[in-house]
Amino acid sequence: MKNKTLFLVEVAIFTALALLLDILPLGFKLWPQGGSVSFAMIPVFIVAFRWGLKGGLLSGFLWGVLQVATGTAYILHPVQGIIEYGLAFTVVGLAGVFSKQVIENMKKKQIKKSFVYILIGVLLGSAARFICHYIAGTIFFGSAVEGQPAWFYSLIYNSSYMIPSFILSLIIVFLLFYKQPRTLVGKM
Repeated sequence: MKNKTLFLVEVAIFTALALLLDILPLGFKLWPQGGSVSFAMIPVFIVAFRWGLKGGLLSGFLWGVLQVATGTAYILHPVQGIIEYGLAFTVVGLAGVFSKQVIENMKKKQIKKSFVYILIGVLLGSAARFICHYIAGTIFFGSAVEGQPAWFYSLIYNSSYMIPSFILSLIIVFLLFYKQPRTLVGKM
C-alpha cells in the first residue's frame, strides 16, 4: 500500500512540475502556436525511470490533460487535440521501458551503461512525441510557407524545438541520476 501511495504522489507531483515548467517562461518559445525548447519533459522522464512504463505513461498522459484543462493547449480540431495532447505527451513516458536497466546499472555504478539506457529511453520518448506532433502538423496545420509541402514544414517546425528539448532533457536527466542516484532511483 505504501508503494502505491508513493507512486500516486510522485506521479502527481512530477506531472504538476512538468506543467509548471511548460507554463513558466524558463524555456525558449520558438513559435506562437506552440513548440518551445523547455525543461518540461524532464519530470516525466524521471517518473518513467523511477516507476517504469506505467508511471511514465500516466505522468505524460496527465501532463497532456492538464494542458487542455488549463487552456494552454492549441487545438484546432478534436482529433488533432487527441494526437497532440492525449497521445504525444503520453508517449514521452515510453522511456520507462528502460527503467530496470537504468536502475540496475546505477546500483552497480556502471555510469556508461546507465547513460546509454537513459539516452535510449529519452530518445524513444522524444522521438515518439515528435512523430505525434509531426503527423498532426502534416494533417491539420498544412504549410505556413506558400509552395512548401506540409510534410516538410511540419518536419522543420517540430524538429526546431524537439531536437533541442531532447538534448536538454538527456543532459539534465543523466546529470540528476549521476549526481543524486539515491534520490532518483529510490532504494539503492
